[in-house]
Order: sequence, then structure tokens, then C-alpha cells
Amino acid sequence: MTFTTPPRPLDVEALFPGLAAHRATATRLHPRPGAPTTGDSHVGGPLLWPADEPWPACDEPHRHSGPLLPVAQLYSRDVPDLPAGPEGCDLLQVLWCPFDAHGPTGHGMHVRLRWRRSSEVREPAAAQPEPGPVGFEGYVPSPCVLHPERVTEYPYIEMLSGELGEQVEEWEDAQEEAAYENGDDSPAAALPSYQSDLSVAPGWKAGGHAAWNVTGPGSMECGSCGHGMALLLTIDSYEWRADGESWRPAQDADASRHGSSSPTGVAVGNFGKLNVFTCPHNPAHPHGFSVQ
Repeated sequence: MTFTTPPRPLDVEALFPGLAAHRATATRLHPRPGAPTTGDSHVGGPLLWPADEPWPACDEPHRHSGPLLPVAQLYSRDVPDLPAGPEGCDLLQVLWCPFDAHGPTGHGMHVRLRWRRSSEVREPAAAQPEPGPVGFEGYVPSPCVLHPERVTEYPYIEMLSGELGEQVEEWEDAQEEAAYENGDDSPAAALPSYQSDLSVAPGWKAGGHAAWNVTGPGSMECGSCGHGMALLLTIDSYEWRADGESWRPAQDADASRHGSSSPTGVAVGNFGKLNVFTCPHNPAHPHGFSVQ
């Protein structure tokens, strides 16, 4: 099945021509329950892992030690907006520890990314480690196949500056005021919002713009070279939220919200999202992470 995002409620560049300079594409991954293989891009399925390479484990002490859990793998052939990895790498694999508070800062998530040249995996592992005890069920992804779709995005509202930022903020305030004055059941209450409908797409995606719902506007600098980092991947607890129903794929129009808006079973933080960043000057540099 092909999943398609409905057209945006209005042409935001017609309202604010200055946004054209900030336009970006992202690939919504649209994970849905399935039975992926090591040759597929997926969430929660088996990884293309060399038989002679040890499976990674968390470096932090555990009451019950166990392997890192496979979260996703993405082949560049399937995901147009997946930023380039180290030279020649065409496969990104994501794993994490199923216990909280094991991140590099002593709290939050411990995530490990592995870039590969898939053609170099001559002898894939016949079996992968059985998952051990988990500290939080939201860290155990359900196996899902992907249905990639490219969409257009614009920056998170608080990342806009100068006159353009002021114009968008004023328009957003006017939309909210009209909805409030006319009541929740009025057509005005459904007026498009830049924040919810016209800027950053929700759900699992590669590339595009990052949302900063929790911490407010932020930037990520590479710890190795100091350059600004680019969004690599977003791992989201939901495919869409109540304040962003316009992003709900047309194919999910008649589906129950619970089943189709959280197909992976993953819950990040307080049902938010994990943004993973990469250094565009040297993709081999360590990645950056932000939970929103």
C-alpha cells in the first residue's frame, strides 16, 4: 500500500514568500506492522549483521545485562532524504538500550548508530540475540515495514527570525485568536496553523527540519568540528497528533486513531520524539541527540 499525506491546507509560500529559502524535503517513513527481513528498510525487524561482528551491548551496569535492541535499519535506496553516511555506506542501523537513564549524560536514552556498506556483509548472522529484560515496553519496537513518502517542510516556528519570523508569529496569533473567539465547534477553530499544519511533519522521518516542542529552539553543533549538524532521523511516538490531524495519511482516514497513529509501539520520553543529528561535513563524526 502507498501512504500519502493530504495536501497542505494552504500554500504557505504564497502567504510568506520568504519561506521558499527555507524549504526542505523530508521522507516520512510511514511504518506499519509487517514481517520485514534483513534486506528491507524497516522498524523493529532483523538487522543485516555480519556473523563475525559482536552484537553491541550497553556499556552501563545493568541488574540484568542484555543486548541492545534493534530499532530500525534504513537503506539509502529506499529513503531519498536520508543524509549521506561515511563514504560508500548505504545502510544505517539504529539500536538502543531498553533501559532509561543510560544515555551519555547519565539520563535519557542510550542510542547507537551503525553505518555499513551492505555489499560487504558477505555472511550475515543466521540468528540475532534474544532480547533480555527491558525497563520500559516503549523501547521495544513492533516489527514494521516502511512506506516512504517525500514531503515538503519548513522550519519550526521559533527557528524563524527577523521580519519573516515576526510575520509568521503575527499570522499564527491571529489564527489562534479567531479560533478562540468563534468557539471550538466553528469553522474558524479548524483554521490552519503554521505550527501544526504547515511546517514540520510528525512521525518517523529522515531529513527535513527538527521540531523543538519541549526545549524551545535549539541548535546542534558537532562535538568534533564545531559545525552545525543536520537532522538525520526522527523517531516519533506517534504518526500524527490531535493538533495535527491534517498530516494523517489519506489511507488511514477510516482507521482507529490508536492503531494507526502509533503502529511501532515505540514511546520516546513523555510520548515525544527523538531527533538524531549528523555532521554534514564529516558523517563519521559522532551523532547528536535531542528528545522533544
